Amino acid sequence: MEEYLQKFMIEAIKEAKKAEVEGEVPIGAVIVKNGKIIARARNTKNKTSNSINHAEILVLNRAMKKLNDWHLNDCDLFVTLEPCPMCAGACINARVGRVIFGALDPKAGCCGTLYNLCQDKRFNHNLEVIGGVCEEECGKMLSDFFKNIREGKR
Repeated sequence: MEEYLQKFMIEAIKEAKKAEVEGEVPIGAVIVKNGKIIARARNTKNKTSNSINHAEILVLNRAMKKLNDWHLNDCDLFVTLEPCPMCAGACINARVGRVIFGALDPKAGCCGTLYNLCQDKRFNHNLEVIGGVCEEECGKMLSDFFKNIREGKR
């Protein structure tokens, strides 16, 4: 199981690194169904001037389009940062099977840190959440990105 989780988180990290090269916050995501990646995405908020273009939203849309179905029950979402309220809500609405994330988000994390939307029994769908996969690498990528901004290196 651990090997499966790391394998696909590494793919999400690759997307995050592409986002960083593009001047975006380095967050990447992949959707996996039956052990295969069916969609990939990364943050594009700055490039598109669109605040909802989080990696999770984009990858969910791509997976739904590929499957021609909005039900993603049999899919795993791998993302390098704990989803925010918008993205956690989108996972609920898309009926994602599991969310697997890397780094905790102390300012907006809603898969366990500030709140756990994905497992709130009041919603019509709950999903499994696994956090901390490749946590150190995911967290370092984000902290280095913001450190470089503060130091004027971006």
